[in-house]
Amino acid sequence: MVDNLARKLDNAPKANIEISEAPVKWCSVSLAEMVERGKRLEASVFDVEAWQAWDLINNNKYPITSLGGVNGLTTSYTCGRFKRIWVKKSEYPIYQPSSIVDIKPTPDGYISKKTNVNIDSLRVHKGQILLTCSGTIGKTSLVSQTLDNAIFSHDLLRIDCKNPVDIGYIYTYLKSKIGSQILITNKYGAVITHIESEHLDTVPIPNAPDAIKSKINDLIIQSYALRDESNALIDQAQALLVKELNLPPISEIKVDTLDKSKSIQAFNVKLSEMAGRADASYHVPIVDAIVDILKKNAAEVTTVGDERISSDIILPGRFKRVYVEEGYGVTFFSGKNISELDPSDKRYLSFAQHDKKIKDELTIKQNMILVTCSGTIGNTVLVPKHWDNWAMTHDIIRLVPTSDLYGYLYIWLQSEYCNAIIQSYAYGSVVQHIEKEHIKSCPVPILKNQDVQKQINDLALQANEKRYQAYLLEQEALKVLDEEVIYAE
Repeated sequence: MVDNLARKLDNAPKANIEISEAPVKWCSVSLAEMVERGKRLEASVFDVEAWQAWDLINNNKYPITSLGGVNGLTTSYTCGRFKRIWVKKSEYPIYQPSSIVDIKPTPDGYISKKTNVNIDSLRVHKGQILLTCSGTIGKTSLVSQTLDNAIFSHDLLRIDCKNPVDIGYIYTYLKSKIGSQILITNKYGAVITHIESEHLDTVPIPNAPDAIKSKINDLIIQSYALRDESNALIDQAQALLVKELNLPPISEIKVDTLDKSKSIQAFNVKLSEMAGRADASYHVPIVDAIVDILKKNAAEVTTVGDERISSDIILPGRFKRVYVEEGYGVTFFSGKNISELDPSDKRYLSFAQHDKKIKDELTIKQNMILVTCSGTIGNTVLVPKHWDNWAMTHDIIRLVPTSDLYGYLYIWLQSEYCNAIIQSYAYGSVVQHIEKEHIKSCPVPILKNQDVQKQINDLALQANEKRYQAYLLEQEALKVLDEEVIYAE
């Protein structure tokens, strides 16, 4: 019986499995370098990509200079550590370093003027290159109109270029794969866990002709000008929405049900209004106050789930991810990068392992609205053209709006008023979550003036188009850097 089974297995047809080979990563290591690294033979000790990046730059056709130092292209500084005094509201909003890569950064909070630091020394200025230097290091941005004079914490390197034509060129170099690889490693591949100004003294950069630098600089300056314009359009759309709905600043919305005579905030909730939720955050009075204002000033208050508003709401299930090298899978990124123009930690999800899930649940399409639903709740973005057919994590709710309302719906969902409503849906003590049913029940005001509603919609779409054009310009700058500098022969 066992023999018969064995014969059947031997005669079974063999599956013809083809495996696409990823490029082999390799480098040469001298005996002296191996001894210097503690006589270690493991490949992990020698960062292959960093090694090859150093070799590529050192053999560049143009003279090599350094980013920093006396003879370098830049000067840079960080600010001393300080203890922040947080307040509810002040004239000093402060941003976290990680937000520099967001298209439209929002402050983390407000610090008091009594904070023991020279607040003006924390400000960044137009034309500076910003670089995160602690925690997640190497994130790069350029200060344009959006961030000019903004206050940041100490964990940010402020880089000033000695020659204005170098601004866009150095920014692009730091954004490039080769430049960023060299920045975060030393010559022997050991990862730098914290970047100081002096580290830039040893970072090599090809000193390309001014004509090439100028070409790259112009592309980057135009790219950031378009981002500023897109942010101005979003602000204009928000102002129209607030004016049409007669919404006061959220801090000034009166909450009649709140008993202010008590030392703690307390309010009553009817049993019929519990909706199966006993957590106080679900029943905060400001949500009802916002909805009351909407009902008074809108033609109608419906919900996201209304078929006139959205045709589908998708929340993928959890799954174990299989990542592959670039070129062997679909572009994939997480919710923490949802606010970036070009997500900084893109990975590539295997087609072979996740083909059906990618097609049915994970793929995002242009003009979808994405809402973060785990950890940080309620961050919202309108999918730009260059994200079309990319994939995103399961911790994102995908909202498919009707064809003529996606711009307007995006402006409403990312407003501070709707965000307050979305935050009330959150559940979980450590990591908070919301479900697609919560977004489905979220109120949406239909304006009395349809012309204003269309204007808001069009402004949002124009802003998204400008962001797409800004992306294309930055990609063109990276292409020029690669073809005419880094890989030039």
